Amino acid sequence: MSAQILDGLVAASQIKAELANRVDALRERGVIPGLGTLLVGEDPGSQWYVAGKHRDCAEVGIESIRLDLPATASQQDIEDAVRSLNNNPACTGFIVQLPLPAGIDTQAVLELIDPDKDADGLHPMNLGRLVLNVRDEVTSPLPCTPSGIVELLTRHGLSLDGQEVVVLGRGVTVGRPIGLLLTRRDVNATVTLTHTGTKDLADVVRRADVVIGAVGAPGIVTADMVKPGAILIDVGVSRITDPETGKSRVVGDFAEDARQVASWYSPNPGGVGPMTRAMLLANVVDMADRQAR
Repeated sequence: MSAQILDGLVAASQIKAELANRVDALRERGVIPGLGTLLVGEDPGSQWYVAGKHRDCAEVGIESIRLDLPATASQQDIEDAVRSLNNNPACTGFIVQLPLPAGIDTQAVLELIDPDKDADGLHPMNLGRLVLNVRDEVTSPLPCTPSGIVELLTRHGLSLDGQEVVVLGRGVTVGRPIGLLLTRRDVNATVTLTHTGTKDLADVVRRADVVIGAVGAPGIVTADMVKPGAILIDVGVSRITDPETGKSRVVGDFAEDARQVASWYSPNPGGVGPMTRAMLLANVVDMADRQAR
């Protein structure tokens, strides 16, 4: 029997409806949440992502502040744009769309972001707060994809308490920060982070109650690697081209046969992606709420 689907589109739609009500309540108090984006260059993928974020804002009533710079923008130009968003009272939180053009010191740009306006939840100070805060309520922005994964499971009635979670990939947006979130007392999972130095990856994955694929290697996890009844969360994004049609499509880290062994899986696309965008909006609304209080 095929695994049940963790539908990120439905869950994200529910979150947006809830956020729209919260935004209405904030507006009644004179508080208007605003999301800023800084896009450098004309990369089609980045333009598509940024446009989608602004459509999401319109859907829930969040104001949009969009700054676009040419690919020729200097380090100084980009840092000045970050400072302008830091100082803009209409901007509750913002993101710098990655990747930045070659030759730009990305880390220097990201560290200039005001931690209280870090809509992505990936500023070193906010990650540091997450490291230090194991038990108490988190009052700083959370990394969007990790928090989206937890929310996706919660909204399908699934708990990670006492579960063994294996994460594939040590990237900054998912692999490295997700352990900080999942090992908090309110989630209470045991987390193993795997990477290119992991020996016998298949054996490690077979122990997992939950497998999070964030490598970007098509079908790296096959059915023989999956514990029967495990939950599969697919975050890896790759594009493959159909040799007959020449058209490309997005695929994830889990082979199709792995779904036959699992109890639940998140499709890719349609699983974690919509949740990431929804949690970005949630961060902005949470920031506005904290500022209002």
